[in-house]
Amino acid sequence: MSTKDMYEKDYYKILGVPKDADAATIKKAYRKLAKDLHPDANAGDKKIEEKFKAVSEAYDVVSDPKRRAEYDEAQRYGGPMGGGRRGPGGPIRAAAWTSAPRHPSGGAAAWRRPARPPRPSRRA
Repeated sequence: MSTKDMYEKDYYKILGVPKDADAATIKKAYRKLAKDLHPDANAGDKKIEEKFKAVSEAYDVVSDPKRRAEYDEAQRYGGPMGGGRRGPGGPIRAAAWTSAPRHPSGGAAAWRRPARPPRPSRRA
């Protein structure tokens, strides 16, 4: 599971359970979906196979208490619009990083010091 999955996918919605569901409810919902979507029962249907994989991934995360806590925290704080680094006065906005002055000729390379001339040889 990637970090992107942590806030983009709604595993509770995939399983069809509320966010405060207990382990028994989650297991029951998973078993019903797994039985209905199993590739052996739906041979050759790629769409159903993808749904089965999504349900399995959701159950792997939500059934493990540690991974579920991490997922819930990522949903709460790490969403694509609500997360990010925080500074002393709140979140650091991207505009604060992009408003630096630019050299007329382009990127940061134009601000570098010129190369030092070669040193004279000490041997005569």
